[in-house]
Amino acid sequence: MFRLLVKLAIAGLIANASWRMGSAYLSFYRFKDAVAEATQYSKEKSDDELRQRILEIASHYDVPLADDDVTVRHQDDHTLVDGSYKQLIDLVPGYRYPWLFTFSIDTFTIVPQRIDTRDPK
Repeated sequence: MFRLLVKLAIAGLIANASWRMGSAYLSFYRFKDAVAEATQYSKEKSDDELRQRILEIASHYDVPLADDDVTVRHQDDHTLVDGSYKQLIDLVPGYRYPWLFTFSIDTFTIVPQRIDTRDPK
């Protein structure tokens, strides 16, 4: 009976850690996708404007990203975003582990075409 309780406790700890890690990675991947989408149409934006937008996206996805943790630069038709952050994850109840997430996004930037809606007459 005691062995069964120990096995259940270990299984519970593994399930808890998996849930916490999975939730952190889900937020990370959603954040990365949102940043990639934001950079796709950033040809006309400055690096500082895009950095501010990335920080807004980070706060939306509860990603602890500071201004110094991200670099943005435009290079020809590409927008390059690099960054990293540490997030505290409760792997075991009462123990928080600082997990490092890094990202590097290289997006081909698109200039949206403007449609002339004036009457052609």
